[in-house]
Amino acid sequence: MAVVRFFRSSPLGGVCAVFLVLLLSVALLAERLAPHNPLTANYALTRNPPLGQRILGTDHLGRDVLSRIIFGARVTLVVAVSSVLLGDTLGFLGGRTDLISQRVLDVLMSLPALILALLLMAGLGAGLSTVIIAIAVTRVPLSTRVVRSMVLSVKELAYVEAAGALGASGARVMTRHVAPQCVAPFLIITTGHLGAAIFIEAALSFVGVGVPPPTPSWGNMLGGVLAEAFRPPWWMVVFPGTAITVTILAVNLFGDALRDFLDPKLK
Repeated sequence: MAVVRFFRSSPLGGVCAVFLVLLLSVALLAERLAPHNPLTANYALTRNPPLGQRILGTDHLGRDVLSRIIFGARVTLVVAVSSVLLGDTLGFLGGRTDLISQRVLDVLMSLPALILALLLMAGLGAGLSTVIIAIAVTRVPLSTRVVRSMVLSVKELAYVEAAGALGASGARVMTRHVAPQCVAPFLIITTGHLGAAIFIEAALSFVGVGVPPPTPSWGNMLGGVLAEAFRPPWWMVVFPGTAITVTILAVNLFGDALRDFLDPKLK
């Protein structure tokens, strides 16, 4: 079974996969798992430390930090997964319109991903959908270049040339012989981009141009705290920051393990 072989080939990657599944389950069941409403302010419990009346403490408005982290996982994952799927799929398709797409990619790759996302947010305005679009555009260049290079190499293989010599149309050769060889690199790119998307969403929300408050996301939890006070209480920074760090680390380690598992040259 593929799952068992994956866990045997990379136990650390398997642990990261389990963590990501649990995180996804937490995001889906946020209403049942969160002990309090993440938007309800309680000024009697402002900046309440952990292990008091709230397990992870409260923020500067008295909102439960644990509940906001749980609901923030949903927002962060929605933004990250949606933007990566949109951006990498566009990159997968864009690699076939070679001349035009490569010139557009040259323009996109001339700008750092975060700067490009900030420019797009300034033009599109604040909102969840615009955050997804802005991050998706930053994911297009790398995925397009990788898929393009894979397509060019596969097209030179003997069995692909034989299919064309036997009369197969260009569309049939692409869909039946070339595209399946690009699925594994596409999956690896997608998992690798998830960590970058989570970081960009957190950075955009941190500077106040990402997911608009009071919607909880891990990035705007940090940004709102630092805007409120130069030296905020430690639990208002450590817990959201740890959630971002651990999730990005798990995604990257899972992507590395998936690359090793799917790459036939490493077997």
